[in-house]
Parts: sequence; structure tokens; C-alpha cells
Amino acid sequence: MRAIDSVIPTPSLHFFFFLLFFALLTLRSSVGDCSEYDHAPMATLGGVHDSPGSQNSAETEALARFAVDEHNKKQNALLEFTRVVRAREQVVAGTLHHLTLEAIDAGQKKIYDAKVWVKPWMNFKELQEFKHADDAPSFTSADLGVKKDGHKPGWQSVPTHDPQVQDAANHAIKTIQQRSNSLIPYELHEVADAKAEVIDDFAKFNLLLKVKRGEKEEKLKVEVHKNNQGGFHLNQMEQDHS
Repeated sequence: MRAIDSVIPTPSLHFFFFLLFFALLTLRSSVGDCSEYDHAPMATLGGVHDSPGSQNSAETEALARFAVDEHNKKQNALLEFTRVVRAREQVVAGTLHHLTLEAIDAGQKKIYDAKVWVKPWMNFKELQEFKHADDAPSFTSADLGVKKDGHKPGWQSVPTHDPQVQDAANHAIKTIQQRSNSLIPYELHEVADAKAEVIDDFAKFNLLLKVKRGEKEEKLKVEVHKNNQGGFHLNQMEQDHS
């Protein structure tokens, strides 16, 4: 039987191990992290898409609470989770959950974006990102009620993810479902546009809602009023065919 080193010449083995060592060094040096959170790199495979029906699920709420808890630990913060506003997913090496959530900071409700990376088969869960949703100010009735040059400002565009806008949209969907004879429930998919106006002691919301009923998608224009006691009332509703 021929000796091993007579089959594979020694210089070839040296060259092979040199290439392997160089490849490992290159891979290690290419791994970087610019986030405030320490995490391993992800292999991005798919785009971000909405998670129908998961917004109010126990699993999604648990992920949102986890994100708030982890942020509080890392930043020595005292945010208090209240609810999930929107949930989306992205297929990576596991699932990257893109969450828009509401939390209370020093008595004020604020909206945050969080990303939680989950690999169930490894019992792995990690907060990738946590930040304010955007720089747009949160809508308040007091803000819209301020008179400018002696006149009320009238309808104004407001952030679609604002807690009051979301509450008004959810109230509209709940009322529409109660008035409907359909056994298939309406599901709020997205608030596509939002305007608000304050008149004396109540606020009005003019919303364009994207809803789903089973496999059917619809657009609804609704006007919801909110009184000074915080109660909502669906005033108008019509289908949008644009």
C-alpha cells in the first residue's frame, strides 16, 4: 500500500491549509456590528411582510414585552409596554419580527419600532433594534385645539401610527362588525391616511382604512368622533373605490 504523503504531496497540503486559514480570517474580519445591541450577523433571505392576524396574538405580545424589557435593561430605562400597533415578519436565519409598539415613558404614551430575531430550534431570541418610530410629534387634542391667528386650524394630517388614531380605527372596525350581518370578521390591515380636527370639546378623525374580510380586501373611509370623556363614536362610513 502506498504511503499517504506519496498520494498527496506535502506542498499541496500546505497550500490547502493556507487557503483554509486565509478564508477563516477573511470571514471573521467581515463580521461587524454597528448597533447598540450585541448580536450575531443574520443572513437576510426574504423581504418584510405583514403578519395577518398576529398583531393581537399572545406570541406577538410576548415578543413586544421582551423587546421593552431588553431595552430597559440595556438602557437603564423604565418604559412600560401597553400594546402592539403593527407586526411584520422577515425570513432570515429564523424570523426577524418587526414590531411597532406603544409604551409609556414618564407618563406619556409613545410609539417605538423594535426588531426581535428568533430561532425557535435553538431556543434563541435577541433584540436587534429599539428606537422611536419616527420624529413626527404624537397627536393630542390640545395640540390641534390651539388657535392660530384667531382661527382653529381645521383638518390636519396626523401620524397614522398615533395611539389615538389607532384607537379610533379599531373602534370603527369593531362598530362596523357589530352593524354587519357578515359572519366573517373585519380585520384592520392598515391605517393608510389620517386627518384630525378639534371642534370645541371633541375631536374628529377622518381615516382611510385598509381592511380584510376573509380573502377580500377593502378600503373604507370613516369619520370617528371622540368626546372629552374619551369615548369614540363612528359617525360616517363609506367604501373607497379609488
